[in-house]
Amino acid sequence: MVVYPEFRVRGGHGTDTAARLEEARGLALAIGLEVVDAFAIPIREARAGTLFGEGQIQNIDVACNQGDAELVIVDGSLSAIQQRNLEDKLKRKVIDRTGLILEIFGERAATAEGRLQVELAHLDYQAGRLVRSWTHLERQRGGFGFLGGPGETQIEADRRLIRDRMAKLRKELEQVRRTRGLHRSRREKAPWPVIALVGYTNAGKSTLFNRLTGAGVMAEDLLFATLDPTMRRIRLPGVEKAILSDTVGFISDLPTQLVAAFRATLEEVTAADVIVHVRDIANPDTQAQKRQVLDVLADLGLLEAEGGEPTVPIIEAWNKWDLLPPDRAEELREQIAARGEEVVVPLSALTGEGCDDLLETVGRLLTAGAKVHTFVLPVSDGQRLAWLHAHGEVLSETEAGEDERGPLRRLQVRLDPRELGRFTRL
Repeated sequence: MVVYPEFRVRGGHGTDTAARLEEARGLALAIGLEVVDAFAIPIREARAGTLFGEGQIQNIDVACNQGDAELVIVDGSLSAIQQRNLEDKLKRKVIDRTGLILEIFGERAATAEGRLQVELAHLDYQAGRLVRSWTHLERQRGGFGFLGGPGETQIEADRRLIRDRMAKLRKELEQVRRTRGLHRSRREKAPWPVIALVGYTNAGKSTLFNRLTGAGVMAEDLLFATLDPTMRRIRLPGVEKAILSDTVGFISDLPTQLVAAFRATLEEVTAADVIVHVRDIANPDTQAQKRQVLDVLADLGLLEAEGGEPTVPIIEAWNKWDLLPPDRAEELREQIAARGEEVVVPLSALTGEGCDDLLETVGRLLTAGAKVHTFVLPVSDGQRLAWLHAHGEVLSETEAGEDERGPLRRLQVRLDPRELGRFTRL
């Protein structure tokens, strides 16, 4: 059973209610739960003890009895007291949106780093739940030594254990971040640009990643199918080698514990040369999803405060174009034409339509500052000749006579300033 507390005071600028309910249903389905019903309950003023009013709780109880629901998911944030009181009144297990997302992350994390991050987020969440009045938390343990004493209560012991475990996890995660930093600095020394795919969860990032790279990353019609960052090499027009990065999807009201815990994952985005914002353009709530993604990018420092201008070039990839009816597709094409300098590429990651246009657009952005340079090198300098072929766009290569070093080759190569600087240091 999914219940969405709809706060009327927020006005009509937030997420559409039907879209929010569908998203909550998708979150439940993502961990194999069967949703017997999903509905919204309007709330004018939240009750401190239960969030909902008594009559609303009775309505939830009736709906649970009719559908034989064993679990109630409140698609919002519950305090520990509210969760306990609702469980007492409904005689069923109750979890909130944060608990549900943590369950999904715990089930999906595949790498050692991902599991560390999820465990840290779980412990952070549980630490605030120890105020619940479970009887075992009221017992006291005996003190040490001859004097004895009251000792520490069970709740204090549990909190201490959680604090110790969280400190250990943070040390391990810091080591992971240092390792990732070393890998990133190594990539920065290499002349390979990084393209990061970002977007709302289930927007089709992994499907697009697989389409562009031929990789076999998990790509299903599920929320949070991807939790661990994946990188693959791709070729672009004018760019012999680039690194494409698939990242975790964003979602509205992401638990604060996860925002902090997954900082290392999102750090890959801050190192990107180009960001591809993948949008599910067929979703009726696509504008609200876009706002959520831009808010996260702003938190990462990728959008300037004034005017929200990006500090890194951003391309909007309007995915799932194949699901649009013809009249809606035509309407969106007119919007694209009217957007001026904003770069938008309509595509379908599933069918491949528009993917070549996306690669050309990314390549054009990466080579925007490139200029044509002429180099005369001896044929014996195989290392530098190979470097130019691998990292620049060789427009022509001809014989240029010979000197004391032997036969010479004249090359006209398009390089951006960064690549030119690296070549001169070879």
